[in-house]
Amino acid sequence: MAGHSKWANIQHRKGRQDEKRGKIWTRLIREIAVAARIGGGDISTNPRLRLAIEKGKEQNMPADTIKRAVDKATGNLEGVNYEEIRYEGYGINGAAVIVDTMTDNRTRTVAEVRHAFAKFGGNLGTDGSVAFLFKHCGQLLFAPGTSEDKVMEAALEAGAEDILSDEEGGIEVLCAPHDFEAVKKALEAAGLKADLAEIVMKPLNEVVFTGDDAVKMQKLLDAFESLDDVQEVYTSAVIQEAQE
Repeated sequence: MAGHSKWANIQHRKGRQDEKRGKIWTRLIREIAVAARIGGGDISTNPRLRLAIEKGKEQNMPADTIKRAVDKATGNLEGVNYEEIRYEGYGINGAAVIVDTMTDNRTRTVAEVRHAFAKFGGNLGTDGSVAFLFKHCGQLLFAPGTSEDKVMEAALEAGAEDILSDEEGGIEVLCAPHDFEAVKKALEAAGLKADLAEIVMKPLNEVVFTGDDAVKMQKLLDAFESLDDVQEVYTSAVIQEAQE
């Protein structure tokens, strides 16, 4: 059950991403569009689209904005055609990095990602070069103070694979991607709403960065997160805050 403290780090990372971009709607609109194009516009048969729309609503995105993104993706309106491209590489001290993008211009995006790697001390790798160091899974995070017993009971019954707690009292629920929606719904039905609920690439092993290396690695991550085409950045690096 025990896991090292990650609550503050994950919250900090997500906060930096959203603050850095200041364009979370743009990111979500692209996700809605790609989900609709791949799986169709019916949320009852497209779990990925349903999750993307839920995220949009949580960010107060207007219903007509969501509908327009779906209509463009399904051919009811003329729109931009985005494709998903994943880039893999290494950061400071060989830390593994995955950069997930959605783009309408593959040439532009790979140039920007390669430039960010090179400028801030990393290296762009080949497909599959670091993906094996991560696990594709559903992740739900609950704030310190949440009842661990309640989380365990609801999550395990719904098919969760693991429940981890840290010394701060934060709780992390992990499940297979196809079980994510069922686990999330079961927890919500038990009155437990996750502070963070996503399907992610979770590093199998993490490396804590401190001092100058932490600063350098954060600059690399910030460079990726500032790019318009970047949707998510995953890394095995854990940035230790100077004040901690």
